[in-house]
Amino acid sequence: MKTTLITGANRGLGLEFSRQFAADGWRVLACSRNPEKSDELNKLAALYPELIKILALDVSDHAQIERLGQELSDESVDLLINNAGTYPKLSVNGFGHTDYAEWMQMFRINTMAPLKMAETFAAQIARSEQKICVVITSKMGSIEDNSGGGNYLYRSSKTAVNMVVKSLAIDLQPAGIISVVIHPGWVKTDMGGPNALISTEQSVSGMREIINNLSKKDSGKFFNYDGQEIPW
Repeated sequence: MKTTLITGANRGLGLEFSRQFAADGWRVLACSRNPEKSDELNKLAALYPELIKILALDVSDHAQIERLGQELSDESVDLLINNAGTYPKLSVNGFGHTDYAEWMQMFRINTMAPLKMAETFAAQIARSEQKICVVITSKMGSIEDNSGGGNYLYRSSKTAVNMVVKSLAIDLQPAGIISVVIHPGWVKTDMGGPNALISTEQSVSGMREIINNLSKKDSGKFFNYDGQEIPW
């Protein structure tokens, strides 16, 4: 049985990843900052009691990541999905209104946490069959695509995590691990808002299609949810 470890699994894309993988018979290690308050995730786990295991994890707390790594030290993780992320309030995200403390937290969650997860779970991924590490990024992290300016906090945190994964693709190659970043599209989630263009089902289905067809030559690439490559 294949196993996926998903951060930020309590809502939005993470919840939909958990739903789709469980429906396909995967074992899902679903991480949530507050499991006792994750009503939808708990309902989903009740439908798949033998497949979904809910784990407490705040990705901004590196000590928690390390403890989880020890707890899961004997696991084989076919697919790590670094999905947990945060988006700042617009009032602190424009030129002249930068909240530098918020920026540090943005980097801790969006950039540092995926690297810490990769470092912590590299052995578990390497011993698996599929050996894949995915980070959910954003097209807003593409330097070439930036034609609107602003959004300094979020853009920079995503550009930085893209570089993290580019390096992971090189450093984890000897272990046979494939590392990629995927833009999920503009999705109707709490972060994306009600005016977004696609549903979580559409986004996750597209991203899973990419994941299912990854090969070693794809490691280090930046994909859109529809399979197209995005310029750095």
